[in-house]
Amino acid sequence: MEECLNIASSIEALSSVDSVMMMYPFFHRPQSLRLEEGWPRLPTERHFQQIATQTTQWRLSDVNQDFAVCPTYPPAVIVPAAVSEETLRRAARFRQGGRFPVLSYYHTRNGTVMLRSGQPLTGPNRKRCPEDEMLLGSVLDEGERGFIIDTRSAQMAKQARMTGGGTEPKSSYPQWKRLHRPLERGRPLQESFIKLVEACNDASLGMDRWLGRLESCRWLSHVKAALSTACLAAQCLDREESCVLVHGADGTDTTLLVTALAQVILDPGCRTLKGFQDLLEREWIQAGHPFHLRCARSAYSHARLKQEAPLFLLFLDCVWQLSRQFPFSLEFSEGLLLTLFDNAYASDYGTFLCNNEKERCLCKVKESTHSLWAWLDQPEERKKCLNPLYSPNPLVIWPSVEPQSIQLWQGLFFRWIRLSQYLDEAWAEIWRLVEGSDTAVKESAENRLSRSLSDPAARLESER
Repeated sequence: MEECLNIASSIEALSSVDSVMMMYPFFHRPQSLRLEEGWPRLPTERHFQQIATQTTQWRLSDVNQDFAVCPTYPPAVIVPAAVSEETLRRAARFRQGGRFPVLSYYHTRNGTVMLRSGQPLTGPNRKRCPEDEMLLGSVLDEGERGFIIDTRSAQMAKQARMTGGGTEPKSSYPQWKRLHRPLERGRPLQESFIKLVEACNDASLGMDRWLGRLESCRWLSHVKAALSTACLAAQCLDREESCVLVHGADGTDTTLLVTALAQVILDPGCRTLKGFQDLLEREWIQAGHPFHLRCARSAYSHARLKQEAPLFLLFLDCVWQLSRQFPFSLEFSEGLLLTLFDNAYASDYGTFLCNNEKERCLCKVKESTHSLWAWLDQPEERKKCLNPLYSPNPLVIWPSVEPQSIQLWQGLFFRWIRLSQYLDEAWAEIWRLVEGSDTAVKESAENRLSRSLSDPAARLESER
């Protein structure tokens, strides 16, 4: 056991180098890929072009071109067309980390929007910022109302005022109603993850003790809370037809969890393989989630770093819950979610390196490493990520968050404990049946077409 622990410590030390540019993705060179492939998956410019076909109320701003305004935003952001660059700069100084409100999602069905930002820096003296008030006011027409979903408890938001943070006062933002939906984002979430992994690996547990350990780790409670908050944001947009601003403290963790999940629920485009990859690029990678800090070490690590937290894993778990409740509505499979989890923590590719776009530019990640998206776009890898039962669903998918509806993601947490042979064989059989069915349908259609071309009566029957 002593030798085993020594080996584990050596592997952990060698896989946790301090310099990003000494990590393996900078040395990995697969023969089937070129360095420039897959970078970036969906630039903000292309995302804006899609929105510009629907409305003229938004514009693409390069106010952050040199990362001077906000180090964790990309160089280009989508903002209200009526707001000037100087207004954005002043509003940025009023928000945590310079993260002023930017467009996250445009709901094409009714024209409502979801924005995200950092917390306002009102402080104990309740400071105001006319530019920030103008920015949020420009999103709403006269008589309209919007909702601010704060992912902190009311008590935590109040305490943040003592250290310079705070919330938007009702008197300064009269058209916006604040809703508090607390989500864990730091040490408690990491501890919950560690306790769950330990429980899953304890083969000595009986049924009663296992259920008690599962409940005490509270992981499924975090999954439920995240799904519930995302559903709230989606309901405000789709059913209340109101605009939404989401933020917590920094705007880089639970904020992105909620905005990304809400889009999967609302938008069928985000439920395709390509659309989901685009969503991750836009709402997690370019939006500044600090992957390098949050996914520094695994749950098995003896090191306990303060800034670690499995926010991205929690997002993937919530998406898995959606895929289980709506097995035909997502084009991608559990295999993609597992691949994304693996690569967030230890990857051959540079997609999840660093904490934000500024750091990736300084480390020349896009020039020196391969993109995970390029690897997954290869035909043999793409098939592993697809759901053979997929049938496009244009509707909003409203998940159940009742206790009996939220299940443990066994494919991840029991991955190395339980043999997957029979499940793999079952999926292989499903693929065989689906592909056989597609071939039979195609052959039948070709036969009908051939007969109709040579026989007028058969042509009439074919048209019927």
